[in-house]
Amino acid sequence: MSQPPLSIVIATRESRLALWQAEHVQALLQAQGHRVTLLGMTTQGDQILDRSLSKVGGKGLFVKELEVALQEGRADIAVHSLKDVPMDLPAGFALACVMEREDPHDALVSPRYDSLASLPHGAVVGTSSLRRQVLLQALRPDLRIEPLRGNLDTRLRKLDEGQYDAIVLAAAGLKRLGLAQRIRAVLPATQMLPAAGQGALGIEICAHRADLHAALAPLAHMPTWLTVAAERTVSRAMGGSCSMPLAAHGQLQGSTLQLQATWGDLQGQQALVHAQAQATVTTLAQAEALGQQVADSLRQQGARGLPTSAH
Repeated sequence: MSQPPLSIVIATRESRLALWQAEHVQALLQAQGHRVTLLGMTTQGDQILDRSLSKVGGKGLFVKELEVALQEGRADIAVHSLKDVPMDLPAGFALACVMEREDPHDALVSPRYDSLASLPHGAVVGTSSLRRQVLLQALRPDLRIEPLRGNLDTRLRKLDEGQYDAIVLAAAGLKRLGLAQRIRAVLPATQMLPAAGQGALGIEICAHRADLHAALAPLAHMPTWLTVAAERTVSRAMGGSCSMPLAAHGQLQGSTLQLQATWGDLQGQQALVHAQAQATVTTLAQAEALGQQVADSLRQQGARGLPTSAH
């Protein structure tokens, strides 16, 4: 390796999925010759389970304590599911690496039903994602959408106890934990457009750590990074947080990025708003410009964003 080996401490949440992600990064960095240990932490987002994230401060609750550990020097890097990372990082922090994406789609998990269409009238479907809620309501207005919080194992247990007829989860998490057999149907983007960054892992550091920027460079996957940069820009431009029902999903073929976004009205008084555009994208700036274009199109069609200070 071109730089001397580093001793790296990874700050991670202690859920099974977060630990899998941290151990995955640990193994890749160890293969590069670095010494890597984990610092397990419980975040506010893990502790507050009786209210939806959109009511208690958003997905940044999963990130804050890890950032404090970086700031205080107790850890060097934090591994996140990118869809949990706020669109704008606090001053002094940087997204140093975006890794190759796992399946970005949503998955239907149910003991009895193998598709959204086969769910009976009035079936109870669990999700706490506002995006999933508006998309499900548009597809099946008859369904009863009920809140579902907790880590992946907790959500599956609640389903297995009979509290729901089906639940919707990210396919990536199930696949990473070896639970792909629980997936009854992977929901195509035409039905359930994914969240910005879904299925991708991002690594956060203190911005001044040039040594870590260099160490993490081999783990970066530029096609994923360009794609999620465009998706996240849609969200940022709409004042993005998890208190807004917004989907954004890109597909990169060669250097052409196709980007789609959908906005929904939680009150159901407005039809879903769709926007899409494509462009040649080889730099993050070009990706962000495409994201801004799609967000502008959503607003022109009546999508209401949040003030950008709302998160």
